[in-house]
Amino acid sequence: MPYVEGRIIHDADSHTMEPSDWLNGFATQEVLDYALEYFTAGEDEPILAEIQNSVVLQADPDFRATAGEEIMLRKNFRAAGAWDGADRSIALDHLGFASQLVFPTRPNTLLEGMEHDAPAELTYATASAANRAQIAFCSGDPRLLPVAYVPLQDLRLAAVSAEEAIETGAAALLIPNRMPKFHAHSHIGFDGVWARAQEAGVPVVMHVATPDLVMPPQHRNNGLAPIPDFHGGSENFRSVSYMAISSAPLQALSMLVFDGVLERFPNLKIGVIELGAVWMPSFLRQLEAGFDAFERHEQRLRDLSMRPSEYIQRQVRVTPYPTEPTGWIIENSSPEICMFSSDYPHVEGGRNPLRRFDDEVDHFPVGVKDKFFRANFEDLMGPAMGLPAAA
Repeated sequence: MPYVEGRIIHDADSHTMEPSDWLNGFATQEVLDYALEYFTAGEDEPILAEIQNSVVLQADPDFRATAGEEIMLRKNFRAAGAWDGADRSIALDHLGFASQLVFPTRPNTLLEGMEHDAPAELTYATASAANRAQIAFCSGDPRLLPVAYVPLQDLRLAAVSAEEAIETGAAALLIPNRMPKFHAHSHIGFDGVWARAQEAGVPVVMHVATPDLVMPPQHRNNGLAPIPDFHGGSENFRSVSYMAISSAPLQALSMLVFDGVLERFPNLKIGVIELGAVWMPSFLRQLEAGFDAFERHEQRLRDLSMRPSEYIQRQVRVTPYPTEPTGWIIENSSPEICMFSSDYPHVEGGRNPLRRFDDEVDHFPVGVKDKFFRANFEDLMGPAMGLPAAA
């Protein structure tokens, strides 16, 4: 029996789990050397042993035979379809989702760091290789919608990267939620990126990266014993970094609204994925307060044809965490904004996100629940993705 049965539910956040040879056949030697050095750095070295163990398990007929009944229990590299596209199609049958937006895991964090630390040419070459690997993973199943990373490190190369990703088959363009090193997300030099995405009906999305890109690493230097994350490691979020997780996307969204990007590109859709949503109600109120406080003094605000919160309602879609009060978020923002996500196969998604979200939205009318589980995702992705039309 599938995890989801008798319902149309789209999964706005899922991932590949990339082994160390993920970019082989897609990347130059320079890119391979750089990526491998990052992959095996420091505390991440035990991952190599876990990957090898998982490869052995995935080849075991008995282990594979129980994949369906344990579809939400096996996580990360041990999950069905973690790195093999054909197996992911089988896993999706077990999951029962109508489609999955498929993000990278390690290339996402690698590239967001490279934007600040590596030469631009190397960053874009790495993005190109990672994107082609991601698209190849999804190529055998139209339900798997590949996400391609577009660095914002260089104003000219960003548009080239977006064009290549779209032409290669990307279903969404991933940009860093952290501020680019030398300019704003809303710099007019990126208008070519937004224009091409709008033309292709491909959304632009942001996704969480690593804790040290959310808060400076010195936040851990508190004189206390180290705090392990919720699955015993050290690479994930904890309570304190969770409190700052929304700071970067709030800055990015504010610039996209106030600097007129969403005004100039009214059909451009923005997804804010795995960055929570409990911040959305207060963010909408703060946008309105900021607009009212500064409209008289700023021409860019007077040039807007709508209220700031109306741009968010029209063009921005977000995924709450299953531990957040999704019902309260919807009640205090708009039914058009929030979407379901599983974070498959990451352990952070939990064993039963569907139950958590069902409990949160159970009191809503059928139409509101349909927006959360189905229609808002279809609005984000657009008819070009071949998804069924929203009811």
